[in-house]
Amino acid sequence: MHKQRVVFVHGLGSFGAAAWPKQHGMALAYDALFLRRHGFSTVDEPVQSNVWADVAIVINALVDSGGGHVVAHEQGAISAMLAAIERPDLVHSLSLVEPACLSLTAELPATASHRALMEPLFDVRAQLNDADYQREYFRRAFSAETGGLDTPEAQRSARRLRLQAPPWEAPLHIVPGVPTLVLTGGWEPLYEEIAGYLQETGALRRVAAGGHRPQDSVDGDHVIRSFVADVGRAMSVQAS
Repeated sequence: MHKQRVVFVHGLGSFGAAAWPKQHGMALAYDALFLRRHGFSTVDEPVQSNVWADVAIVINALVDSGGGHVVAHEQGAISAMLAAIERPDLVHSLSLVEPACLSLTAELPATASHRALMEPLFDVRAQLNDADYQREYFRRAFSAETGGLDTPEAQRSARRLRLQAPPWEAPLHIVPGVPTLVLTGGWEPLYEEIAGYLQETGALRRVAAGGHRPQDSVDGDHVIRSFVADVGRAMSVQAS
């Protein structure tokens, strides 16, 4: 039996399959690919982020199967949406989890407030070391403290964070006709504002517990699986 492809695009933290622990089991029913975005590696030194390289990674993961479903978290939602803009024929559905799609809501209050808070930090990131930047980033973005950089992976993660481009720079717009789910944790006005905008433009909006990672909760995982399954069934009916 042919399995539909599902491509998972991670955010800023963990990457590859490690970013989607609750969704590993979807590989039983789908041809699941857990991607690594540009510059994310367990051994290589981090490099400057490149959203168009990320878009190419997403599109290349869909081409040989004739398309598939895309599930993306945080900054990964930017490249997922851009892939749908570039190749809507390949993106059967979008599931966007806490999407950092700030350019869609640039004029709205929570997004404008977040940018006003974060942009001064982005502007001086070349003048800061990795540890100081990470510490200040987490304080501003999540009101949280970070641990020390005691391991090579922690050091690479901090360096990688400092090399990420501001999320409000991406040239995003809505992709008509692509079934879209937006899932948030209900904890942060910024992501609820983005979700509300996407809902107004046709997306299915759901909230599940789990803070910035609602996909790790039982309810969040169920929402993602149900949406992908529903779109997949509808496609099968149309094809028959």
